[in-house]
Amino acid sequence: MGILDNVERGLEKLVRGAFTTGSRSQVQPLEIASALRKELDTRSLVLSQGRTLAPNVFTARLSDSDFELAQRWGSALAEELCDVVIAHVNSQQYSLQGPVRVSFEHDPDLKAGVFEIDSSIEKQAAARRPAGPTAPAAPRHQPTRYQPILEIDGQRYSINSGSIVLGRSSEADILVDDTGVSRRHLEIRTHEGRTYAVDLGSTNGSYVNGQRVAGQTELTDGSTITMGRSRLTFRLVPTQNGGAQR
Repeated sequence: MGILDNVERGLEKLVRGAFTTGSRSQVQPLEIASALRKELDTRSLVLSQGRTLAPNVFTARLSDSDFELAQRWGSALAEELCDVVIAHVNSQQYSLQGPVRVSFEHDPDLKAGVFEIDSSIEKQAAARRPAGPTAPAAPRHQPTRYQPILEIDGQRYSINSGSIVLGRSSEADILVDDTGVSRRHLEIRTHEGRTYAVDLGSTNGSYVNGQRVAGQTELTDGSTITMGRSRLTFRLVPTQNGGAQR
């Protein structure tokens, strides 16, 4: 099963209850996911051979009833849709200028079951606008905190300390069962709100977004790390009440 299949199954499972109990004319989350992928393809810009720039900020405008359902799920739904965007970006090898954000907006002129997607390309935001999905119901005057995580083979690992070592050794903080990975292969280091990938002198090297890590490389939301045959994704997810969502 591919990454997109896994993402969409998770999205469908998350919202199956709330979005299937109402009218059939209501917008389904999988429809939004499909529209986001289409928006990425149609709005992407070819900058040079092998480099295509795609939007990273998206707003789904919804009718009264559909927006009410989106509010019910808040950050959880936005986060899952961010996963859809990042998976498609990785599969098409698009480039992003900044972190992926998905938010919802109420549009009273739209009928139930009808929605529109707006997108834009935004560079890495300043500290006052942290990376990650945006909850539709979050008060604008309350800043959202974000938890760094790693996604490996469908599993998520929260980065809760200043240093986490990945490798094939059972003594590593995160075990990566891959013969192409060294026993102590890579360190994920967090310092002053920023996160870096640090190669630990591995045999086969470490790569971030296709570029070999020399010394250390800063990670941003959606960064892809390659070690041996293993691919990891770095994410920043919103927290609730000071703790990680999951």
